[in-house]
Amino acid sequence: MPRKPCVSINGKQTSFSTYRELKKNLKLLLDRSTDNDLTVYRERRGEWGEWFERWSMIQGKPKITKQGWM
Repeated sequence: MPRKPCVSINGKQTSFSTYRELKKNLKLLLDRSTDNDLTVYRERRGEWGEWFERWSMIQGKPKITKQGWM
């Protein structure tokens, strides 16, 4: 059974039922962040391992600043 996507924000983790649901709430999550930064951990379909994405607000829009395999 695949793991749910998790977000690490201000030292706390929150999980979402789907990656799509997480992306809908991304701007709100970044607004709550004290350092304007959050990390998403998830599995990618057809791939083995855990994928991470570091998100930041850039010019008022959420953007991935770093990503890769853990």
